[in-house]
Amino acid sequence: MISYDDFAKLEITIGEIQAVEVVEDADKLLRLTVDFGEAAPRQIISGIREYFEDPQTLVGVRCPFVTNLEPRVIRGFESQGMIVAAHQDELFALLTPHRELPVGARVI
Repeated sequence: MISYDDFAKLEITIGEIQAVEVVEDADKLLRLTVDFGEAAPRQIISGIREYFEDPQTLVGVRCPFVTNLEPRVIRGFESQGMIVAAHQDELFALLTPHRELPVGARVI
């Protein structure tokens, strides 16, 4: 269990995936370029490759990301956040807003 105050420290922000690249020699990793309405897009390394037959279908998708995690190097790439998704057994889903929101919108 964590306290509400700990949970409130998370910054969850809507971002739009601008580009997707497969991370070579990694079965699960995709390198996402994500626009959060900041000066420059961020790079997010995510282990969601197995759920997308064609990862390019992610381009243009807007979904939530945790944006205040410390950067982490994964397979030589710096990841500057984490995508928010759900899975159970073989089921997987990106969480997407039910209406269009601008990039940079905060999840509250």
